[in-house]
Amino acid sequence: MTLAISKLPVGSATAERSSFKKHAQSGFTLIEIMVVIVILAILAGLVVPKVVGQSDKARVKTTETALATVSNALDMYKVDNSRYPTTAQGLDALTTPPADAKNYPEGGYIKGGYPTDGWDNELQYAAPGSEGRAYDLFSLGADGKPGGEGADADIYAKL
Repeated sequence: MTLAISKLPVGSATAERSSFKKHAQSGFTLIEIMVVIVILAILAGLVVPKVVGQSDKARVKTTETALATVSNALDMYKVDNSRYPTTAQGLDALTTPPADAKNYPEGGYIKGGYPTDGWDNELQYAAPGSEGRAYDLFSLGADGKPGGEGADADIYAKL
């Protein structure tokens, strides 16, 4: 009895496997990566300007809300004391009772202190106000200086 042994070329199965592994490990081409980068750049170009502009609008809205809150507290102070706080007393009169306050609620008119504007600057108060108003309550805007344009413009409470 003779045994027939077929001879396979040495390493032929190994050669097929290594060839398969090379194809399975292929990645993205440079062109595919460049196309993805261009698409992301276009999307960023469309989205970023809209998001950046919203920041200033949000700060202005926050400031308007703070002004309305403090203005309401000033009106409640007037109801209780028959007048608004003086310029010298300022907005502190809403959290700490002045010596001449007739009726002052426990805890003040604004709990936790009065709010700041959207840029974390203190609100400005003057009584009597300009142009015949009982008081002026306003924010100096983003730059914290009187006047200005755009986000730097002063924002007044609506009385």
